[in-house]
Amino acid sequence: MIEVLTSGVALGVHVPGLLLAQRLRERGAAADVSVLERLLPQRKLATTAEMKWAFHRDFRLAKAGHRLATDPAAVTDPAAEAELFARWDVEQVETFVLFSGFWLPIVERYLARGRTVRVVLCHIDAIASPSFRKAAGWQVPHEDVFLVDGASMTVPCSVPVSTRPPLPWEERQPRLYLHGGGWGMGTYREHVAELTDAGFALDVLAYRESDVDSRPGIRHFLLDPEWHPWHDNGFPPLRPANRESYTRGEAHPDSFELVRSARAMVSKPGGGTCLDSLWAATPLLLLEPLGEAEKRNADVWQRLGFGLPYETWRDSGFSAGLLAEMYENLVRALPGIADYAAELAA
Repeated sequence: MIEVLTSGVALGVHVPGLLLAQRLRERGAAADVSVLERLLPQRKLATTAEMKWAFHRDFRLAKAGHRLATDPAAVTDPAAEAELFARWDVEQVETFVLFSGFWLPIVERYLARGRTVRVVLCHIDAIASPSFRKAAGWQVPHEDVFLVDGASMTVPCSVPVSTRPPLPWEERQPRLYLHGGGWGMGTYREHVAELTDAGFALDVLAYRESDVDSRPGIRHFLLDPEWHPWHDNGFPPLRPANRESYTRGEAHPDSFELVRSARAMVSKPGGGTCLDSLWAATPLLLLEPLGEAEKRNADVWQRLGFGLPYETWRDSGFSAGLLAEMYENLVRALPGIADYAAELAA
């Protein structure tokens, strides 16, 4: 059994873990997902949900919170942790794959009971994210796997978001996809008016009904505000703003279809966003990053020709040729990138 350990603190941490487990199961490997927040008391979960909306409203607050992130493993419910350890015993877990460093003290407590389990730290970002840096004092023997490597400025391996090839450039809608990650953070909303005035059709991920803009040429899609990653192991529920019911992809998030059909994404360079950009071969127009890890992601994407700063593209006169060039770079690079799910399942 391969146990994938994620956190609901961000969909850019959680969804890649879900994707890895899905790709492993498709290859016949036994894989399950555990979410850190399921071990927390209800009062802590309520605080986390409140922070989500506060960070959505104010990116400056989000940046401050990112720098001051605390270790949730320090307040886990002992009974919930004991129940989880019992399940891991029954399932005979052989490998832990951690997408959040905050799992390290919990894994150490489990290994102290006499079990021998392979531990892999799977870094979605180009350098260690705050959760891994803050947990660095925990002495757990482990391997490090970087899906984006800020040292070599490469993408050494990755987790396929979809098994389908990227959509050919000529079949893509002349639309841009704007979003702020799972918590709707960043400056993406500031560019909606400018892009519509420039004649672009837009798909925009909204997080509240009040985010929906009624101007022509904009399609809005809403994530279910009542859903959180600790509720279940499904992908995030999504719906067009003009419909009442949410849908959930089984192989990957429904939002990936918006990425796959777009000419470019306009977003901060989160690890999950870069993963989508890669597997959709959709160029990334880079907005202000959240923290040093996202800044390094942006550096790698620019070095490889997969993305460029939004301002640079705007100053080019919103060049279609630049987008097509980045698309070609992504398409050429994709066959040479190792499938980490295949390596892990072997």
